[in-house]
Amino acid sequence: MPEQVPEGVDASRPSVARVYDCLLGGEDNFVADRAVFARVLTIAPDAPRMAADHRAFLWRVVHYLVAEAGIRRFLDIGCGLPSRGNVHEAARDADASARVVYVDNDPMVLAHGRALLYGDDSVTIVAGDARRPEEIMANPVVRELTESGEPFALMLLGILHHLTDAEDPHRIAARLRQALPSGGYLAISHFHNPGVDIPGNRLDDIANAEQLLAETLGTGRFRTYDEILGYFGDLELIEPGLVPLREWRPSQHLPVRKRIGHYSFVGGVARKN
Repeated sequence: MPEQVPEGVDASRPSVARVYDCLLGGEDNFVADRAVFARVLTIAPDAPRMAADHRAFLWRVVHYLVAEAGIRRFLDIGCGLPSRGNVHEAARDADASARVVYVDNDPMVLAHGRALLYGDDSVTIVAGDARRPEEIMANPVVRELTESGEPFALMLLGILHHLTDAEDPHRIAARLRQALPSGGYLAISHFHNPGVDIPGNRLDDIANAEQLLAETLGTGRFRTYDEILGYFGDLELIEPGLVPLREWRPSQHLPVRKRIGHYSFVGGVARKN
């Protein structure tokens, strides 16, 4: 049976959101996305575990922001498909009054998100491209959230590493940080180049991954620790800082895998004083 394709979606070309959906074991993807997924597994067999670790990191970050930092409003840019365990579910698990605005430029993400969130006034998804932050911040729905007078959390999870150096992600991050009020938070996760070989793995794995991302999705960069740290600007990093995803405030002891997959995806949260 032919795959049903939402209007405006090009199923012949893989998308970042749908390949990530494959990694999470989802069903909102097409043959082109699954072909990329299969190639990813040849380079990084633990990629599905990395995706699961990222989703768990998101959940812990949101719970921290709601339960400990008192944040009730979230702006999630590059949100991806509304898979289980997304920001609004994590926020509401901690506080039912949480308000979330999702931003994405993928037609399928927008179609699925609007269908899923229909009738829910506390969660909204709007069209926007991270490469054009001024347009995002000018969106009336986004402005309502950012200009409410309440501190909010800006979520840039798994998005900046899909911006090329020529697109100047540091400028983009700086422009988005400007919107944060005092007491606001910035959460970032990003592919990381540790700069050294890890026992059982080599930096060639990262080079191969970047090449695959360039060939199939057109984008994907593993940046250095200092490059990623720079996205936070002068915001105050929350302990334990910028670390491998499994090491950010785990709810229980999580074993460290001595594989490059552990070290090649990092995240952190920072506060604007």
